[in-house]
Amino acid sequence: MKKLFGCARKCSPYLLLFLIPVVNFYLLEWYTHDPFSTMEPRVQLLNIALFEIMALFLFALTGRINAALMIQTAFCAVYGLAGFYVLEFRGAPIQPWDLFSIGTAASVADNYDYSLDKDAVVSLVSLIALLFVEFFIKARFPRRKDRAKQTNVSGKFAFRPWQARLLLGACSGFLLFGYTKMLHNETIVQTKLRLYDKLFTPTTIQYKDGTLTAFLMELQYISVEKPSGYSGEKAEEILASYGSRPVLSDSSKNSGHDTASLDQTFIRTQDETQETSLPNIIVIMNEAFSDPAVLGEFSTNEDYMPFVHSLLEGADNAISGYLDVSVKGGNTANTEFEYLTGHSMAFLPYGSIPYQQYIKKEHPSLASHLASLGYYTVAMHPYHASGWDRDTVYPDFGFQEMYFEEFYEDAPKVRKYTSDLGDYQKLIDIFENKPKDQPLFLFNVTMQNHSSYSDWDDYDNFSPDITVDGSSSKLLPAYLSLIKLSDTAIEGLVNYFSMRDEDTIIVFFGDHQPTDSVVNPVLALHDRSCADLSAEEEYLRYQVPFFIWANFDIEEETGVETSPNFLGARTLEAAGLPLSSYFAFLSDLNKDVSAVSTSRVLLSDGTDTDTDAQKELLSDYETLQYYFLFDQ
Repeated sequence: MKKLFGCARKCSPYLLLFLIPVVNFYLLEWYTHDPFSTMEPRVQLLNIALFEIMALFLFALTGRINAALMIQTAFCAVYGLAGFYVLEFRGAPIQPWDLFSIGTAASVADNYDYSLDKDAVVSLVSLIALLFVEFFIKARFPRRKDRAKQTNVSGKFAFRPWQARLLLGACSGFLLFGYTKMLHNETIVQTKLRLYDKLFTPTTIQYKDGTLTAFLMELQYISVEKPSGYSGEKAEEILASYGSRPVLSDSSKNSGHDTASLDQTFIRTQDETQETSLPNIIVIMNEAFSDPAVLGEFSTNEDYMPFVHSLLEGADNAISGYLDVSVKGGNTANTEFEYLTGHSMAFLPYGSIPYQQYIKKEHPSLASHLASLGYYTVAMHPYHASGWDRDTVYPDFGFQEMYFEEFYEDAPKVRKYTSDLGDYQKLIDIFENKPKDQPLFLFNVTMQNHSSYSDWDDYDNFSPDITVDGSSSKLLPAYLSLIKLSDTAIEGLVNYFSMRDEDTIIVFFGDHQPTDSVVNPVLALHDRSCADLSAEEEYLRYQVPFFIWANFDIEEETGVETSPNFLGARTLEAAGLPLSSYFAFLSDLNKDVSAVSTSRVLLSDGTDTDTDAQKELLSDYETLQYYFLFDQ
């Protein structure tokens, strides 16, 4: 019996080497969801195999069972905690590209509520307890014994311990590499493993496929492959086929200006600039501005956006509707990237950040195009200059001036952020002091409505005044009350420019909807939640209002549904300005395709589809985008 106990004691550490990775897997998943209800048994076994291989690799690397297990458990504790907060704050799990956004994430880290729910606490405490147990596991990789034990019965030399460790490390490392490559094979993923692989729903991928498996699946998209049949010559031929595409205002048409005299680059002479009306263009991308009513009707004590609602219903000299954006709950920079460049996130990895990954040199944009027409181009944002690398991207886009948080030191705040009212006061200062006889293009990203929406009682400058019937949520009323302040501020800005003599256009849109926790109360009133939306309903989480308003005559439109990548061309057309070849291409494409985003493709005939189903229709678009981003 003593011998049996001795054998059990010697074997138990190796048994734990195989059992604890199973526990680590389930505890990592438990931070955010119940894996037994979301993952099929075969997928659970697949993930367990991954954790076992990882443990063996760490064992070979460290030579100690406790070190291997503690590294894996500590990783699960930290990664699971980070994943919980990212999902809570952004509504999407950690993506490989988030590694490029650590600096931006750190800059806003103190803006959130870091409370944990019961399941997350259970996971964290359990993993910490496991670390304590693992610390006392003393077994290590077998050491060299005596020479006799290193020879077999024939007297031939057998494996030394370091050779066995090397072999185990090589085999487990190869298996990890093979596991990852297997997940990058579309045929294996879809037909053999039958994993969920729809990138535009990353939370569902994590829930159904496993946290680490989903992360490894998405690694293949960290670099962008050339589109099928791509060539730089083909891209240049497409652009050349559009040539000059001037779209002039009525005043310029009546001036006798010869549109054929505009050259390919649309760089005007002084005489041409005087002949053609160049209205000021003010673009406001308002932080988290959205109308949760797109998810379902609900009642409030008063309208939380009466002015924007009035424009959406139809107004003189206004174009209005909804944008299908490509992000929700965060990644603001991707919406402005789409608007300023005309590119679409639909052709890039879900969760990637072009500002931080792909914009490394001068890049054509709406700003550079308008600068070539003689505009004074300004970008402004009342927060950190380094956020999303804006301070390096904006000059590459052709902005001549930039203003960040230092510019707003004396501006009024709501909570701790510059209010929209204070932001627009600074905007007006820039307008009133711009170079005389030079039109202004100003791109403004606001900050007032940034999350968190639970900390308002820490400040004496904001108190929610919107209430929601039938809901006990504290987040939704706070969010809607901020939206009301934004609505009042933009109404004031429109009124200011309605009394100015200079022709001016204001473009206004939200960058994304808030996180799931904010809008779930709306869905709950209809017995739904963000977790159980169908694929067809999910796109509603990506809709935000927009309008284009002018203080001069433009053709009115209401009920427009489009996407930010087409809105730049629409801005130029509303202003009566020439389009570059690329914006002319986008304008033509927009006649057949109303919206392109990561969540959907909406055709002009109302067909609701996606990029996979419309590869042929969108082929030239994908070719041009790749050309501008990676081949210039």
